[in-house]
Amino acid sequence: MRKYIFLLSFLLLQTSCEDVIEVDLNNADPKLVIEASINWYKGTSGNEQAIKLSLTAPYFDVTIPPANGATVTVTDQNNTLYTFTEEGTTGIYKNYNFIPQINTSYKLSITYNDEVYSATETFVAVVPIDFVDQNNEGGFSGDEIELKAYYTDPADETNFYFFEFRSNIPVIPSLAVYEDRFNNGNQIFGFYTEEDLEVGDQVTIRNFGVSERFYNYMFILLQQNSDASGGPFETQPSVVKGNCVNETNPENFPLGYFRLSEVSELVYTVQ
Repeated sequence: MRKYIFLLSFLLLQTSCEDVIEVDLNNADPKLVIEASINWYKGTSGNEQAIKLSLTAPYFDVTIPPANGATVTVTDQNNTLYTFTEEGTTGIYKNYNFIPQINTSYKLSITYNDEVYSATETFVAVVPIDFVDQNNEGGFSGDEIELKAYYTDPADETNFYFFEFRSNIPVIPSLAVYEDRFNNGNQIFGFYTEEDLEVGDQVTIRNFGVSERFYNYMFILLQQNSDASGGPFETQPSVVKGNCVNETNPENFPLGYFRLSEVSELVYTVQ
């Protein structure tokens, strides 16, 4: 009798596991996402620049819809106007005649769906990457490769940095922000480690000069990402607003940031 009851309970459990549970997720109206990163790589003219506009989508959507048909311009403090034109229907708007000027203020203006979005930021310089130091005995296990990209912070200045490490192995790029509050004028480094990194792999290291406001914005984003756990039913982090605003309808605020950075880039081959 006990065997029969156990078997019946097991079959009922197996049957219930096959039931489809539909989760009713609230879908908010799509918001404009602005990826306006103007990057001037050292040793280049910086004339070709791109701004990407997209829309937010429901959580389980696998595609990100582009924001098509927008009017996008950037104007510097001397009233020089740069028009960014969309390539097809990609949501990527390009300009091939941009003139980057360090310490110059620029204003981004976007008209999309009869609403005007804007942001203002200053073009920030950056020091070059001096060299890369490699440690083959890193990590908890003592067998991971660690890289330190050294740079010399200017003395008597307040500086903020945004580091990006991209390797040729299929992993998410490593991002980090740094400030010079406690090491002003010293040689300091951006840090990178990846357990799958091997001899012969290439790592592209980029150091961006950024404003204090962008540093704070990215610091919060990276902190939320590191604290995140679980899946779609976990409590989601709060929305972090960048420097872009909706002048027409402030409640319909955009996501993203308008940033202008000089960039020091170095491609390192793991030894």
